[in-house]
Amino acid sequence: MSTALEQLFSLRGKVAVVLGGTSGIGLAIARGFVIAGAEAVVASSRDQAKVNAAADEIETGGARTLRIASDVQHRDSMEALADQVVRQFGHVDVLAVTSGALHKQPSIEVKDADFDRVIDINLNGTFKANQIFGRYMLARQSGSIINTCSMTSFVSFNEVTPYAASKAGVVMLTKQLACEWARSHVRVNAIAPGVFRTPLNAAALDIPERSAAILQRTPMNRVGHVDELMGAAIFLASDASSFVTGQILAVDGGFLAKGI
Repeated sequence: MSTALEQLFSLRGKVAVVLGGTSGIGLAIARGFVIAGAEAVVASSRDQAKVNAAADEIETGGARTLRIASDVQHRDSMEALADQVVRQFGHVDVLAVTSGALHKQPSIEVKDADFDRVIDINLNGTFKANQIFGRYMLARQSGSIINTCSMTSFVSFNEVTPYAASKAGVVMLTKQLACEWARSHVRVNAIAPGVFRTPLNAAALDIPERSAAILQRTPMNRVGHVDELMGAAIFLASDASSFVTGQILAVDGGFLAKGI
């Protein structure tokens, strides 16, 4: 029975790409894929030094990898990464998109350039990545894509309007692609992390009143640890979720369930 369970959640023989995979949530997911036995895990971001450090860790964990920096804002960059992955490993089975940008400011003061930048990275970048890697998966009639949503996909947080708008968009992007690509056996889901301390939100969490409000709203009364996202990512990447598509899996300590 244990062997069957291990096979159900195994990523053995799978090739996974994690965008934004060199820090925070993305790096934790990349580590999880290595633990689950993936043949190759490619963690990519704009920072070549972080790409190299993540690759060292992945190789130490026993998986193969590539050391390629990329930027979700630039289609050529994404296409080059996808081409290299397929050229090196023959196929791509899993894509996790965790790249993101946050801008905190009263909405009345937000400049067009700041709004556009957040939308371009979080929403447009997710679409580019899904489309580019999705082409390879559709051609092979197999694949799992995992996008990253947010609590702000569902409820408002103060003064993060560009971020909330972008992450709400990722919900419908995920559902739209899931429905279009289901008959080609490509599944598209998303993880919606609750509040986790990452380089993206550390400054906001260090505001005492903001931190207190978050803890009050979270039944578990704490922020999450990024390693607690590994299980959700492995589930969505593996055959354990073979009939799951178009879903947003909240990993939030009960945040969205809480009312009065």
